Amino acid sequence: MENKRRSFIKKTAMGVSAASIGGILPGFSAHSYGNILGANERLKVACMGVNSRGNAVGSNFAMQPNCEVLYSCDVDSRASEKFIANIAKIQNKKPKHSTDFKKALDDKDVDILIVATPDHWHAPAAIMACKAGKHVYLEKPASHNPHEGEMAVAAAKKYNRVVQMGNQRRSWPNVMAAIGELKQGIIGRPYFAKTWYANNRPSIGTGKITEVPSWLNYELWQGPAPREEFRDNIVHYNWHWFWNWGTGEALNNGTHFVDLARWGLGVDYPTKVSSNGGRYHYNDDWETPDTQIINLEFPNNTLMTWEGRSCNGRSVEGGSVGVMFYGENGSMAIEGGNSYKVYDLNNKLLKEVNGSRKIGTGNLSNPSQDLDVLHIQNLFDAIRKGTTLNSDITGGHQSTLLVQLGNIALRSGSTLNIDSNNGRILGNDAAMKYWRRDYAPGWESILT
Repeated sequence: MENKRRSFIKKTAMGVSAASIGGILPGFSAHSYGNILGANERLKVACMGVNSRGNAVGSNFAMQPNCEVLYSCDVDSRASEKFIANIAKIQNKKPKHSTDFKKALDDKDVDILIVATPDHWHAPAAIMACKAGKHVYLEKPASHNPHEGEMAVAAAKKYNRVVQMGNQRRSWPNVMAAIGELKQGIIGRPYFAKTWYANNRPSIGTGKITEVPSWLNYELWQGPAPREEFRDNIVHYNWHWFWNWGTGEALNNGTHFVDLARWGLGVDYPTKVSSNGGRYHYNDDWETPDTQIINLEFPNNTLMTWEGRSCNGRSVEGGSVGVMFYGENGSMAIEGGNSYKVYDLNNKLLKEVNGSRKIGTGNLSNPSQDLDVLHIQNLFDAIRKGTTLNSDITGGHQSTLLVQLGNIALRSGSTLNIDSNNGRILGNDAAMKYWRRDYAPGWESILT
């Protein structure tokens, strides 16, 4: 009986039993499970960027019985205080605060760095973590620009680290089943995938240069990016819409569904990319497009599009986000949740699979907590058991690159011809100016 009890606890803790999908079993806290497991069985985590999305992701890690959050790393002292209080309630132990995440990288007890920062920090932090011997959970997108994505892939390989991108739908059961059915021919050969995102984002106005707030280390917030004076409409969310730090809606939300489209069509790199769009709705500081179409052609005779509308939330196929696959014998829709629908060529609904957990697609920080547990446990299994990642950094980079190429096509005003073996732009010097970024003095040498 004792052996059976230990076996049950181990399976539950590692996320194998059905009950663990929600994080923990009824009647037990994560701390209670931690006491059963013992400190040596828990993976130790540092969370870099704990405001909003980072708070949600870090809290989800803390809820796992085989994990302990050791560090809260954030340049915003207010966000860190809130996060530390949240984590203490979950695991009954306060994480340490460090404004600079490098302190956590120096701690031999840390196994994993969660990166939930602005985009310009994603790849640099992941690379530095790999060099320090840490595994990485990297929120999408994988990088700010293609060159950094390539460096992140190389760093994971060189230092033999597990690096998982946070495109969590790769681990959602019904989404996985949908892609499996697609590959088995439920709609014949899929040859076109349409992806979209729609929202009603307000204007960000015109920022005023002002003093840096006392709670913010703006120098470290900028990190590898070239320096700009602090303005009052950048921190915390609006950095998404400035090229110096963000990557626009295409990478902010497009990455998730372009990734599903790439998965379903069975493609890696395109042959041709074009894009049109702009800032059409408001006259303000917003630099990236609020409306954009990206077209990608692939060598297996398939096509993918992404439609982004940041300022008009009219739904497509009944949803604000999603991907629709069109094939020889029908179509398949995967919307925002853990569900899918299959139609024949006459638009008759042939099959509908729904998940039991509601997805809050309008929730910007934590739309799918219960399902994301599966992605987290997949990371843990990859580290502990060598299990294959559902979204490793190579695939994360490939999906991120598709929307990066769309932005490059738009910014350079050209159709891009692409080497389908590696995703590199062919014969276009104007476009290649956007392949990599300029860095603040001293940073480029840190990342090589």
